[in-house]
Amino acid sequence: MLIKLSIAALIGLAVVVLGLLGLRLFQPEPRALGLTAAGRLADLDAKPNWVSSDSELPDHAIAALPAATPDRWQAARAAALALPRTSIASESDNYLYLECRSLLFRYVDDLELHYRPDTGTVAVRSASRAGHGDMGVNRRRVETLRTALEAQP
Repeated sequence: MLIKLSIAALIGLAVVVLGLLGLRLFQPEPRALGLTAAGRLADLDAKPNWVSSDSELPDHAIAALPAATPDRWQAARAAALALPRTSIASESDNYLYLECRSLLFRYVDDLELHYRPDTGTVAVRSASRAGHGDMGVNRRRVETLRTALEAQP
């Protein structure tokens, strides 16, 4: 009886591990990266797994980050790079695209920053690639950036 239980537990564990490995290996490509023709970060779908300062959808909207000077843009860039498990995927003068990986399952979220010197802001979008919801991870990520910027002189 104990052997049957142990075998069942091992099979169950193997299924979970292989399932999680499969999710990690077959993550979808990023969605609608970069700027639209209007110079804004694109809205995505109705899934509750993204936020954007350019969105007019109430459930997805979040305030842009303050950046009145190029130095503040560099501070926002540095704060984003200081996020755990975050790396640059592409970059230009006023645009930064980063990939953020979750700790346990290594899911990838896409983080975009767009510096807008004319408004003194950094537009931001953080979006999960996989799944329906994000348990608030993307909103917390942007608020963590905001807090880090506010803490700097």
